[in-house]
Amino acid sequence: MRKLKWVGCFIMACLVISLLSACGSSNEEKKAKGGLKKIVIAEPVHLIAYLPLYVAIDEGYFKDEGLDVKVTTATGGAHVTSVVSGDVWGNIGGPESNAIGSAQSQDPIQSVVNVVNRANVYLMANKKLKLTDTSKEGLAKFLKGKTIAAGRYGGSPNLLTRWLLMDVGLNPKTDVKLDEPADAAAVVSLVQSGKADMANGAEPQINDGIKKGIWNEPFYSFTSLGDYAYSVISTKQSTIKDDPKTVQKVVNAMIKALDKVQNDKKLAMEVLKKEFPSTPEENLQASMDRAYKDHLWSKDGYISKEALAKPMDVVNKTGIYTKDYKYNQLVNMSFFEKAKK
Repeated sequence: MRKLKWVGCFIMACLVISLLSACGSSNEEKKAKGGLKKIVIAEPVHLIAYLPLYVAIDEGYFKDEGLDVKVTTATGGAHVTSVVSGDVWGNIGGPESNAIGSAQSQDPIQSVVNVVNRANVYLMANKKLKLTDTSKEGLAKFLKGKTIAAGRYGGSPNLLTRWLLMDVGLNPKTDVKLDEPADAAAVVSLVQSGKADMANGAEPQINDGIKKGIWNEPFYSFTSLGDYAYSVISTKQSTIKDDPKTVQKVVNAMIKALDKVQNDKKLAMEVLKKEFPSTPEENLQASMDRAYKDHLWSKDGYISKEALAKPMDVVNKTGIYTKDYKYNQLVNMSFFEKAKK
């Protein structure tokens, strides 16, 4: 009898343990299903222009879609190679950089939603220099023989500067001297110290230079080129094929964020302060004022053929990337179209 009682107790204990384990597994599974899917988006630099992405995170638009999105800064073109290698889910940057960086890949990168739809680059000159003739001939005369702090070779500001020089009939190798610092903020000190006559850049560098009396307002704005796919959200084609639901969620959240930035300037400024706490508020306000004035951000997230053609023309003309391209190979607007239905 004792033996039978012991066996019965043992069986009951096993049943209890089994039930508890099952409940635990069920709870863990529920937690996993109810949790947020984590993805990482790489940026080439922490930039004020990427505000819509930061708003989507800060305002919980990604969380509303079931995503936990983190941003990592990957300089020197690593924002593209890290996508190719699979280290990150996607990136924000130029579609032309994706074309260059994944040209040899069997799994190339495609852009799914627009963010910055203007070429966010400006040219400033030492206060002593005055441009009086804004024609191509006048610009060529003004630029010739000058030292220009043009930023990292291969970066969009550098390539746009080279493109403009060629567009006005100058040779970037012989008619000017290009200083190419990796740090975008260094262009201010280069002009201030007299090591460069001119510089390219964006906010907050523009306002910083104005405040310090180094230069006046930009003498040339690349935003004047109109619709220009300067920074877009992109991911690999295999991700688009294998996990379209996540891609759709990212696009949905970004479209909400773009609308919010366009229509709630107060909130946009609050998020900007969080992202750039060490930047003086005056500089941040100047950045916002210029961004809205120059229609920096895409209104709806759409990447047009014309907007893609301009950066591709820049890399082609400067010789960085001379291969043919097809819009549908670099851009996928199917998720945008679903989001807008």
